Amino acid sequence: MPQPDRLPGTPEFRIRLPQDGAEARGWLLTRFGGNGTNRFLLREGSLVTAEEWPGLGRHARRSRAELRAEGALVDAPPVPGRPEGAPARWVATRDIECNSSSAAAALVYGYDASGPESWRTDEGHPLSDYLSTGWRPPHKAWLVRGSNVSGHNLVRQLWLAEGFVSLSGAHLPPLEESDPTKSALRRFVEEGYEGAASYHQKQGLVDELHAFLTQMRVGDTVATYDDDRMYLGRITGDAVQTTSPGGLSNLRRSVTWRADGHPYDELPGELRQKLSVQHDVVDLTGVLDALDGLAGEADGTDRAEAADTLERAAPKELTLPGISEALAEELLVHDRAWLEELRELLLDEKQLVFYGPPGTGKTYLAMKLAEHFGGGPEQVKIVQFHPSYAYEDFFEGFRPVEDPETREVAFRLTAGPLRELADLASRDGNRHVPHFLIIDEINRANLAKVFGELYFLLEYRDRSVRLTYSGDDFPLPPNLFVIGTMNTADRSIALVDAAMRRRFAFVELSPRSEPTAGLLARWLAREGRDAEPARLLDALNSRVDDADFAIGPSYLMKPGVYRDGGLERTWRTKILPLLEEHHYGEGVDVAARYGLDALRERPA
Repeated sequence: MPQPDRLPGTPEFRIRLPQDGAEARGWLLTRFGGNGTNRFLLREGSLVTAEEWPGLGRHARRSRAELRAEGALVDAPPVPGRPEGAPARWVATRDIECNSSSAAAALVYGYDASGPESWRTDEGHPLSDYLSTGWRPPHKAWLVRGSNVSGHNLVRQLWLAEGFVSLSGAHLPPLEESDPTKSALRRFVEEGYEGAASYHQKQGLVDELHAFLTQMRVGDTVATYDDDRMYLGRITGDAVQTTSPGGLSNLRRSVTWRADGHPYDELPGELRQKLSVQHDVVDLTGVLDALDGLAGEADGTDRAEAADTLERAAPKELTLPGISEALAEELLVHDRAWLEELRELLLDEKQLVFYGPPGTGKTYLAMKLAEHFGGGPEQVKIVQFHPSYAYEDFFEGFRPVEDPETREVAFRLTAGPLRELADLASRDGNRHVPHFLIIDEINRANLAKVFGELYFLLEYRDRSVRLTYSGDDFPLPPNLFVIGTMNTADRSIALVDAAMRRRFAFVELSPRSEPTAGLLARWLAREGRDAEPARLLDALNSRVDDADFAIGPSYLMKPGVYRDGGLERTWRTKILPLLEEHHYGEGVDVAARYGLDALRERPA
């Protein structure tokens, strides 16, 4: 039987505590608390944790103590079959009215928690779905698609000519609320589209209807797309429900459209990314400045005002710093043009791979260039691939995570290094700052397994794809660059699949060609050391028949090499074992052919 004080149209909510499944139940009330949200009634018989955690606020601690003193919370009786060592519980002996759903959640958990997200229906829907729209920015922007609604081009036939934008909503009942909650829309969609749409389609429709009917406001910017042109307008009216032929445009908002569209090819890259998201309604507020800049051009405002608007709205240009003489000297690269070519490759391709034998400085060069181009190590993240590395490690996946307060372990969707860096690079204020992901030993993992659908984004930076786990529409930001390293002695570059070869530029670092060939000699000269190690290394590499197994100079660029006996020790323990592996089973006397004594006797 409905309670008189219960908020109409809302169900009972519950929180299930970890470890033993103890449950608390309650509902929203019509009255508002001191913070302007609906008060919440914790039902008699609800179980709450007896333990208080450091995250519990002072007010909640006092409230729990008072309820204990009043006898409203008492020790829960033993429950047969309850796990040994399970935490102590209290039980509510009467209904307890709380200031908000979050206050009730803190009472139950023993630490501060978000009520709108913690309280759930029996079906798992959060309490937030049953609340009216909270604060939102005063001006938002939206994309609404209409060029193919059941085969009809509404943009050309209706929207631009008659001044509105619409959604179909053909199976919705009459809507009595002006700003329906998501829970109300879910109920209408479940009833109206039963048998007419899949579960996933209904879920997407609820989100789009909620955005169109409740989130949009008069004054918001609206965009649509047709015939490779984007059109902009301003929403001028509230949502209305009407009839339309075939139910194609039942839900409408009046719009003042601007006269001319903007060619797709001339749109900013970040805006093209958003247009690729495959939903009928897309929030474009993140690129509102770019839209305002386009609108300023179309308005025909005076040139000074338009220039000022564009200057404020246009994002700073993404570029990579030039190659300085100091950087070339630090890297001991005597040909700056070679480094400038790397810079141009990164600007054009966004991804490149340094490949070559071990010891050629691939990882060192990648890190130095990334820090120089990105402006510091804060914009650089390094990962190393290995045979068991997977998409879930690299991008995102469900991983076991321990709650620091309850000590319970649960599987949670967790971002990997690429997702973390992409999110950082796409933040407001960061989009003109280069960010670099360095993948060491990129060819040691199953690349198709690791990259998954991200392979597509490496080639098409102005598009987005639907992610496997989170379901987000995700683009790779244009200011995220990827540098990989590949040891050709570990696996030949020829084994890399064609999909990867097409998406990366490949740059060889070989002891037999510059800038690697003379690197050791230049380093020895800078350090004021004898040039013999460089001559010995050149002699050794001249005897190695396979360029992939040549020895790079970095083995001989370490302080330990130049202590007493250091060169002989490094040659015996680092260099000769690599050549033993190369000649395994061939019967070659490696020491006699590549040892220091042999090279010194016959250096040629």
